[in-house]
Amino acid sequence: MKISYKWLKEYVDFNLSPEEIAVALTSIGLEVGSLDEVETIRGGLKGLYVGKVLTCEAHPNSDHLHVTTVDLGKGEPQQIVCGAPNVAAGQKVIVADLGCVLYDGDNEFTIKKSKLRGVESLGMICAEDEIGVGTAHDGIIVLPEDAPVGQPASEYYHLDSDWLIDIDITANRADALSHYGVARDLYAWLIQNGYKTSLHRPSCDAFKVDNHDLPIKVTIENTDACRRYACLSLTDCEVKESPQWLKDKLNVIGLRPINNIVDITNYIMMAYGQPMHCFDADMVKGHHIIVKDKNEGKKFVTLDGEEHILGEHDLAICNEEDPMCIAGVFGGKGSGTYETTKNVVLESAYFHPTWIRKSARRHGLSTDASFRFERGIDPNGIVYALKQAAILCQELAGGKVSMEICDEYPTKMEGFPVRLNYEYCDRLIGKKLGHDTIKRIAESLEMKVENEDAEGLNLLVPPYRVDVQRPCDVVEDILRIYGYNNVEIPTELKSSLTIAEEADKNYHRENIIGEQLVGAGFSEIMNNSLTKSSYYEGTGLNAYPWEETVKVMNPLSADLGVMRQTLLFGGLESIVRNVNRKAQNLRFFEVGNVYKYNKERWTEENPVKAYSQDYHMALWVTGKRVQGSWAHPDEESSFYELKAHVENILRRIGLPVELFYRKQSDNNIFDKAIALKLVVAGRYKWVKSVVVEMGILNHKLLKSFGIDQNVYYAELNWAELMKAARKNVLEFKEISRYPAVSRDLALLVDNNVEFAQIEEIARQADKKLLKRVELFDVYQGKNLPEGKKSYAVNFILQDETKTLNDKAIDAIMQKLIKNLTNKLGAELR
Repeated sequence: MKISYKWLKEYVDFNLSPEEIAVALTSIGLEVGSLDEVETIRGGLKGLYVGKVLTCEAHPNSDHLHVTTVDLGKGEPQQIVCGAPNVAAGQKVIVADLGCVLYDGDNEFTIKKSKLRGVESLGMICAEDEIGVGTAHDGIIVLPEDAPVGQPASEYYHLDSDWLIDIDITANRADALSHYGVARDLYAWLIQNGYKTSLHRPSCDAFKVDNHDLPIKVTIENTDACRRYACLSLTDCEVKESPQWLKDKLNVIGLRPINNIVDITNYIMMAYGQPMHCFDADMVKGHHIIVKDKNEGKKFVTLDGEEHILGEHDLAICNEEDPMCIAGVFGGKGSGTYETTKNVVLESAYFHPTWIRKSARRHGLSTDASFRFERGIDPNGIVYALKQAAILCQELAGGKVSMEICDEYPTKMEGFPVRLNYEYCDRLIGKKLGHDTIKRIAESLEMKVENEDAEGLNLLVPPYRVDVQRPCDVVEDILRIYGYNNVEIPTELKSSLTIAEEADKNYHRENIIGEQLVGAGFSEIMNNSLTKSSYYEGTGLNAYPWEETVKVMNPLSADLGVMRQTLLFGGLESIVRNVNRKAQNLRFFEVGNVYKYNKERWTEENPVKAYSQDYHMALWVTGKRVQGSWAHPDEESSFYELKAHVENILRRIGLPVELFYRKQSDNNIFDKAIALKLVVAGRYKWVKSVVVEMGILNHKLLKSFGIDQNVYYAELNWAELMKAARKNVLEFKEISRYPAVSRDLALLVDNNVEFAQIEEIARQADKKLLKRVELFDVYQGKNLPEGKKSYAVNFILQDETKTLNDKAIDAIMQKLIKNLTNKLGAELR
């Protein structure tokens, strides 16, 4: 909703700046999306001045150009070549000085020093249409003799800029879809914050009936769809261009002026929130308006020339023969107001929001009028808007009101009675505002106090506040005017806020990792949480048994029969789709929920306890890592590429790989894989659950999907990692000034020994000086005893307080060798 700052000031008194008004409106729930300074004339007439033509002579090389000298009030007169036929010495004119920018539609051009037929010209004497103050182009503007030389044109034409406040109106705030509606809310805020102000709108005292020459009869056949319908007729109207003030008001909020009658109805809608429609009275056959539904099958052409076929539930405004308008949505071609129109019927009505919403959706039409009717307007503002429109039609079109107002109002729409207890209000807000404050805010919001006692108020909420019908709604209204920031956070809510803050941090970390992966060449995918039963039933997957699957009671199909236990299968479906379309080098990631059922946790009192939900992140890598590069030979993706991405993720969220214990995974979705468990509190005790699994997917599984290339997969328990990241404290320290020492060991061990065991034993041997343990080679085969393999392991030692000597280094290495020999039967090669 676009609101003019100057227009707003016509209804409520204030001296606040546009920026301050924007802050105030946002604080009361009318969030300001943007605040822009606008000019009624593009460019604001900058660089244009009043000048006086001192001399005017014929151009030596042209029979229609003139060479003039013009005084702009800044010293030396300027020579300007002018082609207007009416230019003459002694005239006061408007001059575009050098550097001035003029506009022609979407084009713009700058006035520069130039030569016209060999004569220098230092400016331009302007016509009305060239600067936007009119449409005439038959000659230059000639000003009155008293126009002051050198005065900026913006001052001469009293051109003021305005500010456009763009408010993001929520669906429940239909009452704020007008300037007066916003003024009502702002008035309440000003009162609460101690500003001297008043709320006002034009009176209807000037309204009068001139004659009774054109009576219009109204019949409402569907009183549920049309709750109130008012109209009046005007004769002898002159349909023409609107005056400048009216065009300016519409232009500044983005509405295109059409003619004075139509512009008046748009002005009333934007001013007071009441959509109106105007008919050519001569097209109202029988001078009888019938509001009815059940027009199915009738063809109807809207004002934009599109043909529509009315349905049974389309409410239409009809004459005695044909539909003239889809009620509250769009007018009909032929029945509107045109230059030939002399007699006009003005309509002001209240239509049921549901009827208008359904008709607008059915016909694919959305208008400013339907937008308001769909949300509910003020049924008590119908006649006021009609009178205001009639007064303007009398003033701007010379029309005569030719009938008494016809107001069909079968059942009066009352306000909403609400009982508000002070104790309830204080409890809901979390602060005692005081009885006087509550009452003052309610009254400033036009809620009528029908009764007051020691416990609370009996209020009558005005019917235009369709969103305020319960005590909690009234409390919300009072709180937004009082100010959310003026309420201290209750102690019992602080823990909830801490949880919310942590959720924000986790979301922030997730975004960072997403950006990191995208930067590394990954694409994010999103798959349905509902998936195929066949992925789990009878497949023998040890990590995702069928018994632990959450089944859907009434699935739409077998493809949507269960909730996913893992993100794996959705990613494989995405890989198949891409590979089948010749995209074979793929890197995907997904973040989402996975679900499990544990029948042992089920109880009749609390069956929901058996169901659990976890938040996971998954990565898929397949195809070539490098292909078609002039600088690098083609290279297949590998497990180590995936492992590097996973470790980078862990480091980025503050969990270095040293905090994890690695072991071989027994998850049979993999051919080979490793699992990571978190170290608890820096000790070598392990949490029960695996937080990361990564490896090469089982080839039989891939074959069942029709995938003929290796796929490397990792799944991270994101929720558990976020808990660990929250508990882990990052410490920053200076880089050690003392050198690190590197030592290598070639260890002969049994085939069943894993590197993780070697790392664990090494770290137990020395927790202070041993900084890193890394495997850099594995060998099995020739020259080794049967059942044995060789690990080449690198150890990095460093003392941050002094330089390590050979004696200390040898002592640590001997201890390492002894422990590895005793616990793993390792031998040095």
